[in-house]
Amino acid sequence: VNAAMRSGAKVETSKKYGAGGNIQHATNKNTAALDRETEELHHEKVTLSVARAMMQGRQAKGITQKELATKIAEKPQIVNEYEAGKAIPNNAILGKIERALGIKLRGKDIG
Repeated sequence: VNAAMRSGAKVETSKKYGAGGNIQHATNKNTAALDRETEELHHEKVTLSVARAMMQGRQAKGITQKELATKIAEKPQIVNEYEAGKAIPNNAILGKIERALGIKLRGKDIG
């Protein structure tokens, strides 16, 4: 292309749609809708029974949220969110908490 331009030949160029943008992770419609948390489209949160059972189990062992977080290799904020009922359930984290506290947090017989 450069050689043709230098020699004076007619060169036609066109820009591709979206080219040159360094956008790798664009927000799509569903993500934006989930962020607004409308009634038909929302994230599930930890139930209050799970949050209460977790708090009681931790207090029965006599450990703080920070100590529990250290035991399960997670941030203290994660433990706080689970106990406040604000966290989105993650079976891997719930499994680690169950093992650390020796209580059941999933299924029918919670606590």
